[in-house]
Amino acid sequence: MIFRIQTAAAIAALIATSAGNAMADGDAAKGANYVKGRCTVCHSIEKGGGNRIGPNLYGVYGRHSASAPGYSYSGAMKNSGIVWTADKLKVFLHNPRVAVPGTKMTYAGIPRDEDLANTIAYLATLK
Repeated sequence: MIFRIQTAAAIAALIATSAGNAMADGDAAKGANYVKGRCTVCHSIEKGGGNRIGPNLYGVYGRHSASAPGYSYSGAMKNSGIVWTADKLKVFLHNPRVAVPGTKMTYAGIPRDEDLANTIAYLATLK
């Protein structure tokens, strides 16, 4: 019985790890095209670039939420306590208003897992 529980726990951990790694397995080149075609309407992506309607996304991967200098964040984002990891970006970018109720981001979200993975892979390169 203990072996079955340990095996089930190990399988669950492996699945969770695989889900997190799925975002790291995205295609950054395809993500660059997606971001440049959709996100740069509201966000800059250049190092040292200014904020637009939304904050600059350069260096967002691994950064604390509401920490881009000079951007006026919503109270909801300021209080979210999020660190932008692959898992947190996946949830937020899929449906921002559900992930952080009260966010200023009006974008409906990225519905396709492949586009999410590619976008996150690209954002991870902006360092």
